[in-house]
Amino acid sequence: MLETIHRKSILDEMIDHLDLPEYVMEKTVQRYKSLGDWFRRENCSFKDVEIDIFPQGSFALGTTIKPLNDQEEYDLDMGCKINIPNFKSLYSQEQLKEMVGFELERYRVAKGIKQELEEKHRCWRLEYMDEIKFHLDILPCIPLNNDKQADYKKVLEGAFNYKESLNNSMVHVAINITDDRIENYKKISQDWNISNPEGYLKWFEDRMTTCNLGLYSRSSVTPVPIYYRKTILKRCIQLLKRHRDNMFGENDSKPISIIITTLAARAYNGELNLEEAMVNLLENMPRFINTSIPRVPNPVNPNEDFTDRWDTPEGKKLNLEGNLKNWLLQARADFNNLLKTTSYETASLILNNKFSLKIDNRVLNTKFNLKSDKKTIATSLPKNPPKPWGDTY
Repeated sequence: MLETIHRKSILDEMIDHLDLPEYVMEKTVQRYKSLGDWFRRENCSFKDVEIDIFPQGSFALGTTIKPLNDQEEYDLDMGCKINIPNFKSLYSQEQLKEMVGFELERYRVAKGIKQELEEKHRCWRLEYMDEIKFHLDILPCIPLNNDKQADYKKVLEGAFNYKESLNNSMVHVAINITDDRIENYKKISQDWNISNPEGYLKWFEDRMTTCNLGLYSRSSVTPVPIYYRKTILKRCIQLLKRHRDNMFGENDSKPISIIITTLAARAYNGELNLEEAMVNLLENMPRFINTSIPRVPNPVNPNEDFTDRWDTPEGKKLNLEGNLKNWLLQARADFNNLLKTTSYETASLILNNKFSLKIDNRVLNTKFNLKSDKKTIATSLPKNPPKPWGDTY
């Protein structure tokens, strides 16, 4: 049994090819810390204000993977939390965004970043165009008020059956964010959108309790997660994202990472074997897509539906719902085929065509034989797969 758990499978070999290179990790951490130091410097415009800089998104979760090719960008999402008491009674969302944008522009000039600071609906984007194509998305935010925290906790308790300790820890890190698409963006108002990227991280880590991971302690600048400490769930998500990227490329119709991550985390049942976990995830992920709205609710904000674009004119045109369901079917077939085959030829074809991965021949020789079993591999796939290679190797 221990041999089965600890031997290095073909999925482990694939992970070795997907993890970020060491030099990219070092550059990412350097840029993250550099920006944190900037907001803590002596002459920052936020004088005597406590500012928390924290990572969010796939980098915080430890599920980032290398892009398919060198032309694609690496990215890091981070929050910039401004801790000013009674902020919403003094300033608008627009003013908060301008305050953070002012400091980011000063940072851009000081660091010689040529690309102009780009404003998004919720965040600012810093674009680095040096040896690594890289951008930082910085989200201006403030802590959720104490009175709003109580309401938020009631919503969580009413929607999800979480432990009291998890509810409390998630409520404590909830935030209000800026969004120029809402009506009162320019007005002083108590009505701001709620978000909780750090709470999502706590929920995600709670889904991995069998891995016995602790939560990261956060000071003024949250430590970037140690990338080498990978869990079974994180590895599965990396593999799923690679399959998705290869299937759709940069197409806007591809399933978004937050949906994949959420469905996988909900479906994870504490498996300690990577192959077993992957098979079970793909079997169970579709069961966590609700038949009515919200179809994939945010696990830390039940009022938010991660599939909210599906019913928009753009979402219907892109077939977002169909593409997710077709991708799940395709991924299930491809992973099952890879794990069942004993043929070197078949494994090499699947790895190349379905994942854009070329594993060293010497490695494949230790795991597969030269006999072809392509005719015995199941290729029953969706009738209208999002990409023409759907039912061939």
